[in-house]
Amino acid sequence: MPHFIIDCSENILELSSPEDLMQKVHDIAESTALFSQGDIKVRIKPFEHYLVGAKKDDFIHIFANIMEGRTAGEKNALSQKLISALKRSFPDVPVISINIRDFEKAGYCNRSMV
Repeated sequence: MPHFIIDCSENILELSSPEDLMQKVHDIAESTALFSQGDIKVRIKPFEHYLVGAKKDDFIHIFANIMEGRTAGEKNALSQKLISALKRSFPDVPVISINIRDFEKAGYCNRSMV
């Protein structure tokens, strides 16, 4: 169920293959034991045109959309673990960030639920 969407500057894909970056995010999310095995979805959207502040600095930003019910502490631990690992893998990338948003169970539906 959780969706991790990685927005990044195109240059990031010269430092790491898309598959490796997505696998790293997947593996870290799975290691937290917050999600059922096999449910984690990861996508990547590289950008050619962007500004970070007023510059064209490289960046990685993860939008994590997860089902409601995790505590603030669990979400913070997930954020810290992901950013720490990405910081080690991309030491020269000046902007690495994440935000976690909750899906509400009442408004969520997928193919298997209908």
